[in-house]
Amino acid sequence: MNNILITGGAGFIGSKFVEHIYRTTKYHITVLDKLTYAADSGRIPKHIKEDAERFNLLVGDICDITVSDLPSLSYIVNFAAESHVDNSIHDGRPFVRSNIEGVFNLLELAKKQPKLRKFVQVSTDEVYGDMEDLHGSPEATESFALKPSSYYSASKAAAEMLVIAAHRTFDLPYLITRCCNNFGPGQHAEKFLPTVFEAMRNNRPIPVYGDGLQIREWIHTSDHVSIMANLMHSSYEAETYNIGSGFSYTNLEYLQTLSM
Repeated sequence: MNNILITGGAGFIGSKFVEHIYRTTKYHITVLDKLTYAADSGRIPKHIKEDAERFNLLVGDICDITVSDLPSLSYIVNFAAESHVDNSIHDGRPFVRSNIEGVFNLLELAKKQPKLRKFVQVSTDEVYGDMEDLHGSPEATESFALKPSSYYSASKAAAEMLVIAAHRTFDLPYLITRCCNNFGPGQHAEKFLPTVFEAMRNNRPIPVYGDGLQIREWIHTSDHVSIMANLMHSSYEAETYNIGSGFSYTNLEYLQTLSM
């Protein structure tokens, strides 16, 4: 049986990936998650958590996990990350630890997995920087230079470089994915759309950052994880892929649509 390690598997996107892998494969799934404020084991369906033959939850930090904690692995998919941009501006240290040191530790573990087929690093489109950094293009391509504008995006870009270096030096098989903004059931309340919905439900003013003209591209989390699984199982290797929907609007346009 193939074994897959999914770090951050109790988070918003990670838990949906766990569900997808459980439903579409026969893999044994190990989830590693710290269960911090952004994670909740309740996101993983009860029938999966109760399937002892196919599922195991490890509560811990990707910086601390060791080879002895894990079975022989076919795949490692790393969703684990500190991901709140504003928090990274106030204090970048947790982001450096989780998003850089944690990825380094996972890569060291991956090097000791003789049957590893692929290491998938889940990155972000934030590594491209702000819209004005995109050379006048409405969207970034994988060939664009990385110009991170926060400690969060800088730490994710650094993690990508570690993964690429592990491939070049140790021939580690990998994929890097950079997805646009996700939405769907179970998203943390701090994120943009849940914040908007909460304000609307309670008849409060809807918070808008700046002039509201920031352009965001949105994808449903179920579409995201399906694409990720297809890439993981593909023959593609040592590549970086943008994942998007093509649906890009300003924040004000979203708000105008929701209020109709």
